[in-house]
Amino acid sequence: MNRKLGLLVLLFIVTTHIFAQNKQKGLDEYFSALSQNQQFNGNVLIAENGKIVYEKSFGYADYSDKRINTAQSSFPMASITKTVTSTAILQLKEKGKLQLNDRVTKFLPDFPYTEVTIKQLLSHTSGLPIYDTLFYAMIAEHPDTVFTNKDIIPAFISKKASLIFKPGEDFSYNNVNYNILALIVEKITGLSFESYLKKYIFLPAGMKNTSLSLFFKRKDNNLSNRYYLKDPYTDQVRRADTAAEFKIIYSFNFQGHGDIISTAHDLLKYDEALYNGSLLSNATLKEAFSPVKLANGKDNIQRYALGWITREDTSMGEIVKHDGGLPGGRTMLLRNITRHQTIIIFDNTANNVIPIADNALSILNGKIIEKPKQSGARIYGVTLAYNCPEAAEKALTKIKKDTLNYYLNEEEINSLGYAFMLNNKDFEAETTFKQNTQLFPLSWNTYDSYAEILLKHGKKQDAVKMYQKSIALNPENENGKKVLRQLLK
Repeated sequence: MNRKLGLLVLLFIVTTHIFAQNKQKGLDEYFSALSQNQQFNGNVLIAENGKIVYEKSFGYADYSDKRINTAQSSFPMASITKTVTSTAILQLKEKGKLQLNDRVTKFLPDFPYTEVTIKQLLSHTSGLPIYDTLFYAMIAEHPDTVFTNKDIIPAFISKKASLIFKPGEDFSYNNVNYNILALIVEKITGLSFESYLKKYIFLPAGMKNTSLSLFFKRKDNNLSNRYYLKDPYTDQVRRADTAAEFKIIYSFNFQGHGDIISTAHDLLKYDEALYNGSLLSNATLKEAFSPVKLANGKDNIQRYALGWITREDTSMGEIVKHDGGLPGGRTMLLRNITRHQTIIIFDNTANNVIPIADNALSILNGKIIEKPKQSGARIYGVTLAYNCPEAAEKALTKIKKDTLNYYLNEEEINSLGYAFMLNNKDFEAETTFKQNTQLFPLSWNTYDSYAEILLKHGKKQDAVKMYQKSIALNPENENGKKVLRQLLK
């Protein structure tokens, strides 16, 4: 009997080990393929029950000096920061310093929207105005000013900015909500927001490599620079902090919504501190992970809870997460709280990490996913830009045949055409838009875009035909009908 039991235990251990090895192999194959396809550049850390099951760094932290990403590399957390700000607010609730249904004016008397509550700030159901309304005109008037949290309430008042909707009746994801929450933390505690986070979150969680940042201005030898593709038809990357189109970010140093810099290992420590009760009680966490209902009793559109995004599908467990994005960077903290699984992703070339995290979760739970494929639009665009139409056509023929390794996406090809247009590569733009109509002949939008470039080139009759095809496929294409009426006069 004992011998049989021993054999069963041994068999279980061996089977578990083999299953763990298969998961690691599957995860490595997936992320390596993404990296090879230039669809991931950064750090990934995946854990179960607090133990790392897969961790790897990919690509460069700095392309100019070929400094690679490592486990010690730090990245801006972007909007994962909101979960930390929420944790701070919920700690104050547990200490009896506030209630979630308290109005903001209880703590910030000058706040002009008297009906807005703390819970509505946490859940993005407050209806507050956005940065565009408050600061963009002021930046033009004061180009050397760096705006901070203390400037927000005066901007509300001076601009006499109206709420977007009545508090509680709708959802609008808005960073300003979390800037106001940071002000509330400071007002209640008498500490700076940074000091509070250090004392009550970073230190208890053991997050020694985490701090608030000045976004692009922070100096750190381990900090990974952020990059983005210069154009979809090139492999060249540009640093986001040197790009003129992102210059506006230098005018802001707001806290609470996306300003923390951290590492994958420190985020895992934060994750474990949430699991083991070092930061918040289980009862409070349950409330934090419950989607906030709108006034009509329905879930808000993102199933946003108190600083966390939740998922309705629980087939793999209850999922709470937060992703983040800033120029040249994308981030993800995904937690399967049923199975104690954690996925942490930092990408410093602005790849979309949301589907990447979802696929990693599937692999972690034994599901088979499709092998990552290369973007046919990108390969076609690079070939067309740097070779000739014949070479691009030949590359496209290969791509269409090899569906195992390549995919073609209508929107990507359309974006490629507009990128050519924007850079005055009109021949390439017209060729690309025409190709899109042939690849996706049932899409009204391909004909609409093709008509636009034909009209730019003075090919009026051809443009008319394309607009007519577009409208036949989509009778609600009002802009197309407007242009067509003008052309037929």
